Amino acid sequence: MQLKTTPIKLFSVLSALAFVAVAQAEEPVTPPIPGVAVGGVVIELIKDGFKGTEGPIAYTDGSLLFTETNANRIVRIAPDNTVTTFLEDSNGANGLALNAAGELIAAQTLKPQVGVIYPVDKKKAWAENFEGVPFQRPNDTVVDKSGGVYFTDSGTRPTKEIPNPPPSHPGLFYITPAGELKRLANDIDRPNGVQLSKDEKVLYVANTLGEHVLAYDVAADGSISNKRKFARLDGWKNEDNAWSSGADGLAIDDNDRLYVASNSGIEVFTAKGDALGIIVLPQKPQNIAFAGTDKKTLYAVGRGSAYKIPLIAQGYKGRAK
Repeated sequence: MQLKTTPIKLFSVLSALAFVAVAQAEEPVTPPIPGVAVGGVVIELIKDGFKGTEGPIAYTDGSLLFTETNANRIVRIAPDNTVTTFLEDSNGANGLALNAAGELIAAQTLKPQVGVIYPVDKKKAWAENFEGVPFQRPNDTVVDKSGGVYFTDSGTRPTKEIPNPPPSHPGLFYITPAGELKRLANDIDRPNGVQLSKDEKVLYVANTLGEHVLAYDVAADGSISNKRKFARLDGWKNEDNAWSSGADGLAIDDNDRLYVASNSGIEVFTAKGDALGIIVLPQKPQNIAFAGTDKKTLYAVGRGSAYKIPLIAQGYKGRAK
């Protein structure tokens, strides 16, 4: 009997091991990217089913905040993956930033404006229009060391719900520390994510409809010049008879590498714009941010899902974003 049953048992064990191996192979993992990621590290799904996922940012307590835009709230993810509501009635907050006073600044979409959204008793709209023309869809923000705020307005675009929207007037803007609103550019097809280099001498802008991430030189007064193509995106694809890179959120690490959420995943570039690799996710990422006490965890949100990715690279600690 023993001789007859042993092969069957062995086959069962081998089948079980094969099943486990296949299951493990199907889990999303990091590719090896020198200085950035160890290959084979599991990309963890924290939760899905969110109603809109945007604007992640490291918060002061080591947690991550992000905007659940369609649910009109801001969500907090604790280091242990506990998910709670941080703020209700966010006015459709999208991109977030933190200033030196600990105020949470948001690009807001229900009543289009940019300003402080938290603490609640300090809520204030800093900008609602440019030269009398209302903003259309304020998108992303980043605060410089002087307290100035860069933000994008992605304009309008046709959707199933609104196939013929008003004419689009996208733009890149800057609110000076003194509160003056300046338009820096109006020639970007669909400006989206915005980010500064560590020394704040370079401003990066993601153009969702473009093939490249854009870069500008930044002057001491916050003005920009020398527009250029910083890096070509692998996400540049023709989908549904329309070309787009899907370029959205941007993040930097302590080595000034730039991380870009695109149609292909999270694309990583050197400070010179050389491609280093792509972290592929089950869902296309919309926005990304380093968070955690050591800032070695990259969070990604998109298409209703939130993920965390352990890296060997460390996010820049000089800014929340």
